[in-house]
Amino acid sequence: MIFVVVGTQEPFDRLIRAVDRWAGETGYKEIFGQISRAAYLPMNFSYTDFIEPEQFIDKFRAADVIVGHAGMGTIIQALQFSKPIIVMPRLSGYHETRNDHQVSTAKSFGRLGYVMDVYSEEDLFDTLNRIDSIKPSKPIGSGASENLLASLREFIGAKTIPEN
Repeated sequence: MIFVVVGTQEPFDRLIRAVDRWAGETGYKEIFGQISRAAYLPMNFSYTDFIEPEQFIDKFRAADVIVGHAGMGTIIQALQFSKPIIVMPRLSGYHETRNDHQVSTAKSFGRLGYVMDVYSEEDLFDTLNRIDSIKPSKPIGSGASENLLASLREFIGAKTIPEN
C-alpha cells in the first residue's frame, strides 16, 4: 500500500493531483491519502483530510511506500519505521509554503540516501513506476548518537546533561 501524507498545516494539491493522475493512468489501487484541507479531491484513491495519531501509525506500519511532502515529521516517521519514502517538497512559487525550506530538506536527505526526492510530476511518475523495486530507507536510531550527546555536553558545559 502507498500511504500519501501531506501533513496538517497546509494543503498540497500538486502532490495529491499527481498521485491521483498516476493511479488513474496505471490502475494502481492500493493507495490511501491523508490530504489535509485540499481543494483537489482524488478520484482514484481513498483518502481522509485528517487522521488520528493511532490510525496514522497503523497506516505507516501497513504501508509499503510513503509518498509525502518534505516535512520533518513525515520523514522521521518513515525512517523510524524503515519505510521507503518519496518526498516532493512544497514550493513557494506555487504558494504551497512561505519559503523553499523543504527543497533543502529533500535534497539533503536525498543526498544522504534517506529519501527519494522528486521535484516534478514526471519525477514522481518515474519513481512510482519502479515501486516494486523500491527498497526501505536507511534506518535511524530511536535516540541521539553518542557523538551528538558528547558535542552537546561539551557545548553547554557538560554538567547539565547526565550521561546514560
